[in-house]
Order: sequence, then structure tokens, then C-alpha cells
Amino acid sequence: MSREREVVEACPNELFVGGKWVAAEGGKTLAVEDPATGTTLCDVADASPADGTAALDAAVAAQAEWAATPPRERGEILRRTYELMTERADDLALLMTLEMGKPVAESKGEIAYAADFFRWFAEEAVRIDGGYQIAPNGASRFLVMRQPVGPCLLITPWNFPAAMGARKIGPAVAAGCTMVIKPAAQTPLSMLKLAELMTEAGLPAGVLNVVTTHDAGGVMEPLIRDGRARKLSFTGSTAVGRKLLEQASDQVLRTSMELGGNAPLLVFDDADLDKAVDGTMLAKMRNGGEACTAANRIYVHSSVMDEFATRLTERMSALKVGRGTEDGVDVGPLIDGKQRDKVAELVADAIAQGARTLTGGSVADGNGYFFRPTVLADVPETARLQKEEIFGPVAPLTPFETEDDAVRMANDTEFGLVSYVFTRDLSRALRVSERLEAGMIGLNQGIVSNPAAPFGGVKQSGLGREGGSVGIDEYLEVKYVAVNVD
Repeated sequence: MSREREVVEACPNELFVGGKWVAAEGGKTLAVEDPATGTTLCDVADASPADGTAALDAAVAAQAEWAATPPRERGEILRRTYELMTERADDLALLMTLEMGKPVAESKGEIAYAADFFRWFAEEAVRIDGGYQIAPNGASRFLVMRQPVGPCLLITPWNFPAAMGARKIGPAVAAGCTMVIKPAAQTPLSMLKLAELMTEAGLPAGVLNVVTTHDAGGVMEPLIRDGRARKLSFTGSTAVGRKLLEQASDQVLRTSMELGGNAPLLVFDDADLDKAVDGTMLAKMRNGGEACTAANRIYVHSSVMDEFATRLTERMSALKVGRGTEDGVDVGPLIDGKQRDKVAELVADAIAQGARTLTGGSVADGNGYFFRPTVLADVPETARLQKEEIFGPVAPLTPFETEDDAVRMANDTEFGLVSYVFTRDLSRALRVSERLEAGMIGLNQGIVSNPAAPFGGVKQSGLGREGGSVGIDEYLEVKYVAVNVD
């Protein structure tokens, strides 16, 4: 038996409800596909609405006791989870690569990133504070306390199968909240394995419940409208986020939304081009471009465009495309045929409008959902990929002349998750950072994600922040007690 098969067969494939692994209603299952080959890896439980309700029942039943668990104990469970993930990173990374496609080296990077959320929030669990204040008239005292918001519904995407869950589970556990989490149907294995690890780390039954399903709306909407859950956290597209916000309004659920991105990357004429190209490769090609933080629109000052384009094209054309388990592979497949076809459509539209292909630009031959790393020059502002998330290995280059032009084009989007700026002028760096409409700025660097920093966007890129010292606030309610001191 190959190591790949061993890793897959060692992963749970049932629902995790109330601390037990259970089959879905009627024994229904869904297939998990290897995007590098188009073949089925395994089948996992396909939850029904009744299964979802059972998971919420378990979370509600466990809430009071879990909220009363000392913060240090909650933190120690998170710490042990971090240690287990670090210890078993090789197997966890291989499992992720098999279901999602990215190279094993990138999967190991995500496992380390995901584990760090547990380490970070293990330390935050014991720092939940409150306040004491004398009323302005001196007649009473104000006590301010922060308590867990209650049972949470968590919905995660397929592109970072472990990290997006850890970014939500970590603060929920630290705050004392129970959870029902629904991972993406394409990549359920990493979350099922994480639930197993957290149980091994000592997480009590009912605190974390995992439902895997092909019918996200049918299973989750009844839970959102149920009235017993008190928070909804979602990472995914803006279109789905809008629907979830409408559903959450019925029960006035507290919501966190990390939605779509359309990140601009600005390279000014005074930029260090070595750093700019390195940073662009990170911002564009992390996760094969399948990231909400990926540089979607690359604006380069006309005076340095030719040199920048030449360097970037050399780097992109040298990337090795292949199955993520193979040695030396830099870029794996896209998640499925639908996503590959969308990337191809966006590239074709840009070319039809006058963009030039410097490298790539087509679907790769063979099985699996591969698209060649692509650089497009002279991409017009009217091209669809200037407005829509590409979510693939395509770098569109557009020239600009002035700082005002660059900022205008960068802000010309309904999204506002992250922007990247490359310049050696400190005044310009501060000026442009202040003007850009984004929740995060990468200044002379191509990566912004860090468990110790607040992650989130503005405009239609979402609501709230995950990570950093404010990440736990999303899972805590503030209660004020007025005390008479006659």
C-alpha cells in the first residue's frame, strides 16, 4: 500500500457529532476528487439537514460547560493541537495535497500557518479581560466583562483547507464557544483529520462538530435560521456571503465575513525591481493563485514596465507544473474543471481585448485541472479579469503614468481586501497606503497573512477581522453590570 493510500485511509470519513464519528442519514456519501488526476480519492459522509441539526444540538448541549471551563485549560488544548500538527506535518501536508492539489512544500507551509493559529490563540485564551469604572456622578460602579458569544456556525473554503478552519476554531475555543463547522465539499479531509487531532488533544465532546456535505445551503441555512446559534463566520465568495448575511438577519446573528478579493499590486518607478518581482511572485503564485489575497491586477509604471515584464515572464515560465506530490513541482492543478475553465475564459477575454501573452495562456495537456503559469501584457481596464477574481496562475500587467492613476485604478473595484505597493519613497509609501481602499497593505512584500495580525477587508471584501489581538473579539460579547454603592 502506498503512503498516499495509507494517509487517505487513516483519515476519518464520517461526520463528527457530539464527540462521535457517525454516518450520514441514510448512509449517503460524496466523492472526494484528486484534482491532479480527476480520479476519486475516497468517499466521505454526505450530511442531510437532519444531520446538521444533530450537530447543532450537540454544540448547544456542550456550550454551558465549555464556557465554564477555565481559560488555561482551553488554551492548553489549543497548545497540544499545535504540537500534534507540528509533529505530524508530513502526513497532514500529503493529505492536503491529495485533496486540494498544491505542491507538498506549500501544503507543509499551510500546516505550519494553521498550527500557529492554535499557538497564538492558546496564548490569547488567558488574556480575555474586562474593566472597572467609577460612574461619572460617583454614585455607582461599572463592571465590564466579556463572555463567549455562544454556539457558532463556521463555513470554510477549499483553497486553504486547514488554515481557514484553524483561523476560526482557534479563537472560538479560546473564547469558550462551541461550533458546527462545514468544510468545502472539495476538501473535507483536512478538517476531518483536524477534528481527530483536537480530540486527541483533549477537546471535550460536542465542542467541535464537523458536517461534510455537497448541499451547503440545504444543511446550513436551517441552522442559521434556527435561533440557537449566536454567530456565523464564513470565508468564501462575496456572492455567497451576501446570501448568508440575508439569512443571518432573521436571527440577528453576529457575523464575520471574509469574502472576495481583487488585489491590486502597484510597482512604482523607484521600486527595487528585485524585491518587486520576488514580491509579485509571492503575491501572485502563493497557492497557485487560488487565494483571495492573490495579486489580481498588476499595475507597473510605464518607465519600468519592460524590464519588470521581462523578469516576471522569466520567473513564471520557469515554474514546473505537475502533480503536487512530485519532486520539484512548483504549481499544482486548479481545484476542479469549473475553475480551470473560468481561468481560461478570463484569459481569452483579455486577449480578445488586446492583451498580449508573454508566457502560458492555455490549459496544460493531460489529465487533471492544470493551467500554465501566464503573464499577460497591456491588459485593458475593460477586461473581465480586472473586475473578477482570477483564482489561478495568471499575472495581468497594466501600465500607469502617475501616482493618481495608479491609486484610481487600484480602487476601481467593489472589493477591498488587500493591496500591494512597491516603492523606495517613504512619503509615497505612506501616502499611497492611506489612499488605498483595502483592509491590509503589503508594503514592499508579497505576503500579509500572519496569525498575529488582523486579517480582513473593507467594502465588499467582508466584515470583521480574524487573527491578531482582535481575532478573539469576534467570539466574545461585552456585558456591563451597574453596581449600586450606597
